Amino acid sequence: PPPPPPPVGTICVPPALPGALGYLPPPLPLGLYSLALTQEKLPRKTLMEPPRPMKPLYWTRIQLHSKKDVCSSLVWDTIEEPDVDFDEFVELFSKTAVKEKKQPLSDTITKSKAKQVVKLLNNKRSQAVGILMSSLHLDMKDIQCAVLNLDNNVVDLETLQALYEIRAQQEELDKIEKHIKSCKDKDNSKPLDKPEQFLYQLSLIPNFSSRVFCILFQSSFSECMSLITRKLEILQRVCKTLQESETVKKILGLVLAFGNFMNGGNRTRGQADGFTLDILPKLKDVKSSDGVKSLLSYIVAYYLRHFDEDAGRETCVFPLPEPHDLFQSSQMKFDDFQKDLTRLRKDLRACTSEVEKVCKVSDEDNLQPFKEKMEDFIAQAKTELETLDIELGSTHKLFLELTVFFSVKPKAGEREISPNTLFSIWHEFTSDFKEQWKKENKAILKERLKAAEECFRQAKEKASYSVKPKHASGIKAKLGMKI
Repeated sequence: PPPPPPPVGTICVPPALPGALGYLPPPLPLGLYSLALTQEKLPRKTLMEPPRPMKPLYWTRIQLHSKKDVCSSLVWDTIEEPDVDFDEFVELFSKTAVKEKKQPLSDTITKSKAKQVVKLLNNKRSQAVGILMSSLHLDMKDIQCAVLNLDNNVVDLETLQALYEIRAQQEELDKIEKHIKSCKDKDNSKPLDKPEQFLYQLSLIPNFSSRVFCILFQSSFSECMSLITRKLEILQRVCKTLQESETVKKILGLVLAFGNFMNGGNRTRGQADGFTLDILPKLKDVKSSDGVKSLLSYIVAYYLRHFDEDAGRETCVFPLPEPHDLFQSSQMKFDDFQKDLTRLRKDLRACTSEVEKVCKVSDEDNLQPFKEKMEDFIAQAKTELETLDIELGSTHKLFLELTVFFSVKPKAGEREISPNTLFSIWHEFTSDFKEQWKKENKAILKERLKAAEECFRQAKEKASYSVKPKHASGIKAKLGMKI
């Protein structure tokens, strides 16, 4: 019998790209050796000295002069720090002189907590077939029509799947056929029980197993291809947004500006051209001096109030990729994509083999439309697999370019950077950012409504002070009346 139809499951990547082979530079002339030791490349940015000591931001600094050996462009090549008013920022995020009151060490340690029939199937199997039979409101002719004509109008794919899974195994079929043959010339022979009769009638449909296997695979192939395609589309959209979006660059520029200000005067963290992404999810943990605001909430508010004209309106658009898309992307593995394509190719070969078998043994009356429809499907499926394989390769290339763009390195034990390594950072950051973004938008909306109400009140008050014209009562008025 043919193999069971494949379940639609998981969704990789060619081997890691080999790194460029380096070479040793020629040794320095002896006289210049000591000079080379004393000269070090200076930072591109000028030293910044905040007016008051600031809370530090413990990021890993990136300086572009040390990255020039990388041929690909980095995000930091295109990001400029915006002009920022630091007065309020200094008040909020400067160091406080009062030391934090700590608990005694002992307080920080917590304590540890009537008619005879022939039954050839075993009871469990007979019961399972009986339950399926009672749930189907079909004639055997309906099932035969669906299988021979590939028509799912009366018998749907779910029913075909159930019939395929419960079909008689060869050992069971041999027993049933043997009993029927032995009773052929006997008048008083005992009839088969209903489950046995049902399985036998099912086996009389020409090439039932092979045909249904092909029909079910055609459906599962389409579903699996659609699933992989949708996932690749999400991955591509996220990669392109992170690499090309001006609002993403604007927000990274704000983080860079405030971070450089906080680290002003520090030789290892200050004057940064960029930073590694691992600092982004930690921005919410950097608190203002009074503990009310976080660095993240301040950056969100600053962005909305200085760079987003639609802040507080319904037209305001979230400036980063959607957290849900980033979460989905973080769960994807290129290895799983590749395994899925490999499995689909294998199952397509099995389907092709079953189609050839059916066409070889079928009568002319039962050959069509199965032969034509399945051959068309197989040809189209091969083309779709080739196209999707190319699409997977281009998506993988796009992802690897993004990891270089953000200077992300593989985790320990990783052959190459996984989507989880990159996108889990962005997912956490955008989730926190969106929460603060919604709060700040509501606050701005309230301010707009309050301002509008105040304008309306002032206009109403102004209208109530209408000036009434005086009635003329002088000599000129009286003379005018006489005239």
